[in-house]
Parts: sequence; structure tokens; C-alpha cells
Amino acid sequence: MTVQSATIEPTGEAVDRPVGLAHTNAARGLGLLVCVGALGLVVVLSIAIGARDIPVATVLDALLHYDDRLDEHAIIQGLRLPRTILGLLVGVALGLSGALIQALTRNPLADPGILGVNAGASFFVVLAVGIFGLSTLSGLIWFAFVGAAVTTVVVYAIGSSGRGPATPARLTLAGVAIAAVLGGIGSGLQLLDPQTFNVMRHWGVGSIAAPTFADINTALPFILVGAFLALIAARPLNAIALGEDLAGALGANIARTRALVIVAVTLMAGAATAVAGPIAFVGLMVPHVARWFVGADQRWIFGYTIVLSPILLLVSDIIGRVVARPGEVQVGIVTAFVGAPVLIFLVRRKRASGL
Repeated sequence: MTVQSATIEPTGEAVDRPVGLAHTNAARGLGLLVCVGALGLVVVLSIAIGARDIPVATVLDALLHYDDRLDEHAIIQGLRLPRTILGLLVGVALGLSGALIQALTRNPLADPGILGVNAGASFFVVLAVGIFGLSTLSGLIWFAFVGAAVTTVVVYAIGSSGRGPATPARLTLAGVAIAAVLGGIGSGLQLLDPQTFNVMRHWGVGSIAAPTFADINTALPFILVGAFLALIAARPLNAIALGEDLAGALGANIARTRALVIVAVTLMAGAATAVAGPIAFVGLMVPHVARWFVGADQRWIFGYTIVLSPILLLVSDIIGRVVARPGEVQVGIVTAFVGAPVLIFLVRRKRASGL
């Protein structure tokens, strides 16, 4: 059970703040090391398991002593290694984006999918393909950024309209509504010209199945910059969690922090969506697991999220390869299958999380 501590809001109301299962930094650090070890194991399994299983010894040999004359080495270096690297990047991007949005909006049900950020990025990619005829990631990624940024601003504006500040329920409803509208319009455009959008079938449900190192190199700088901005925002987000009035009194620059979060989410969610399609629920589930273990400190939450998110994504990808052999189930379908029950569970709890 998560331990709670009471914090006094500026209004005078006492609010429970989660301490987490790990009460000391030593315990949190040890847990993080265990998670890093688990991530290493999952990476090896991601390279080894597929339609054709490859022994771990062969995987290590292909990574350390590549021989292009061997079929298994070619499969590992040409297909599974870039797929695994992309899974790592996309997992980090989606997980950190979810943690950032949850911390900024104090909405335990927020993630780039539920708040419509992924839908906005996807919609603008569809526009780029259908109207401008773009097909390369280097061109599509800029449309994904614009879509992610515009949708983030619109959802926050709608959630903040009317009396009072934006509430978790209003933001969630605004995000779901915007995502439904954009998804419907995007699907309609694809139906009008199915031949043009034929190459986007797997991308549309979320897939890391066939990346190239060129795709990875295009997305990598944006995700790294977004992750760096997220780490900068971690400390002021801790203050904002106590309430904006108290955060200002503690010296947190709220406007700067909001700008950092919006830019970071735009870069990471936009890049991840452009290269892998709209993958939902990763950013929803992982921050909750991290918060349950380490408490409310965003610095530790972000650290655990960076490690646990790619674990979830790669494990989902491995499951997708195994359950329908010799075919595959796209990773976006697997994460949705796992995430939907988690979302229902969180919604039904009286307090989904201590935010």
C-alpha cells in the first residue's frame, strides 16, 4: 500500500501526497538499478525473439562480431536492432510525455493519447500525406510537431474555459472529444484515397516493425532534446504540484515551466507519432507505476519512467510477434489491449493517484 503524507494547499486544505513504497533514496536507487537490468534483458529478448527465434549467443556474436555472410546476423543488424532501438526511443518519448502532462495538469488520467496530442500529430501527418504528397519521415515529422503543439494548446484552452481553472475531468473530456473529431476526419480522408494511404496501414495503429536507421537518426535529436527539457522541468513541477500560488512563493517560474513542458511534449510525442504512429496508454500507465513506488518526486518519477516505458513497449512488441506467428500483431494494438483495463481501473478508483 502506498504511504500518504499530508500537504497543506494554499487554500488551507490538507491534501494527501504519496510517499511511495521506497521511502529512501537508497531504496529508490536500488530499484532503478534493478529496472535497468530488466531493460537490458528485454532488449536482448527483443532482438532474439520473432518469427524466427535466434539464440542469445548468436545475438551477442552478431552485435560484437558482425558477419554479413550469415543470415541471422543480417536479420539482427538489419531488422531487429533498429526495431529495438526505435522501441527504446518511442517508449521513452511517450512515457515522459505522459509524466509531464500528468504533473503539469495534475490530471492522473492524462497522457498524449487521452489528451489528443497523438491524434493531433497523426491528423497533421495524414494531411501531409494526402494533400502535400509527403512520404519521408524528414518531411512528416514537422507536420507531426505542429499537430501535437496545436492540439495541446487547444485542449488546454478548452479545459480552462469557463469558470475556474482547468480540471482533470474537463481536460480529459476535451482531449477525448478533440481526438475523436480529428480521428474521424483523418479516417475519412484515408477512405477517400485508400491507394495513397495504403503504406500507412500499420503506422495508423502504431507500429515499430520496419524502421530504418535513417528513421531513427531523424527522430533521435528531437526526443533527446525533449527528454532534456523534461528533466529541467522536474524540480519546478514538484513545486507546482503543491499549488500555483505556493509554487510562485517558492520561486518556481510557472510560465517558464509550462512552456518547457509544452515544448518537450511536442518534441517527444510528435517525433514518436511520426516515426511509429499513434501508440496509446504507455504514457498513462508507466508514470502511475513509478509514482506508486517512489512517491511524488518528479525527478524520481521521470527517472523510472525513462526505464520502465521502453520495457512496456518492447514487451508489448515481443508479445505481438509471438501470439500470431508467423504474422504479427502491431504494438499499438497490444498496448491498447493492456491499457484499456488499466484506464477503467484508474477511473473507478476514488483517488487514481496523488497528484
